[in-house]
Amino acid sequence: MKPSEIFTSALTSSTRAWSGISSRPSAVRPRELLQLYDIESCPFCRIVREVLTELDLDAVIYPCPKGGKRFRPEVAERGGKQQFPFLCDPNTDLEMYESLQIIAYLYETYGERSLPLKWRFGNLQKLNSALASSFRAGSGLRAAPGKRPPQLLELYSFEASPFARPVRELLCELEIPYILRSCGRSRLDEWLPPPLRERLGIVPKSVLHNRAQLQQSEGRVAIPYLLDPNTDTRLFESSAIVDYLRATYTR
Repeated sequence: MKPSEIFTSALTSSTRAWSGISSRPSAVRPRELLQLYDIESCPFCRIVREVLTELDLDAVIYPCPKGGKRFRPEVAERGGKQQFPFLCDPNTDLEMYESLQIIAYLYETYGERSLPLKWRFGNLQKLNSALASSFRAGSGLRAAPGKRPPQLLELYSFEASPFARPVRELLCELEIPYILRSCGRSRLDEWLPPPLRERLGIVPKSVLHNRAQLQQSEGRVAIPYLLDPNTDTRLFESSAIVDYLRATYTR
């Protein structure tokens, strides 16, 4: 992966003031995974994913890039039109479009707290998110369908991570569905870069389930992290994950 990709990804995150990095777990945990039909580079989808990180909510992501034929027809069948994002909540049988309505729903239903001030100015957030998309020059926008794995991949990520974004973009282009495991930050020591934490012997005792699980299973926490149950592959490092996905699932 070229350094320029990480640089432009970091520009995207900085334009969004690193929204989608801190987590305060939701008061209620969904019994079944939320389902989000999504385009990675879509500015309206992005702000919904930021809230998934903020509330520490997991979801099955169904990528719907332009020209995609795998999941876009499902959205039209279920909701009546191909518009994104499209959220399906099997816990409440709710299906809805419109990013700001989805955000309000997630905070009301699972956060059980008032909508943060920034989301009360949601139209400004959408405009800023559209500006942020410009730095990625269409990455994660158009379909280049890959092989569909029998079992869902799992990606440990937080929305603002400049290293996780290229992985999500490739998954979107390949139309590969996956479970998004939210791994935001909730403690000061989690803001230290993983190499520095390891050098100093700091092991954050995260209150976030996915971070704690990753620490227990792999001995460290670094984002992104990919788990592919189809090949029993477990990978840190965005460049290694991108290379693996291309070698395994591109046609």
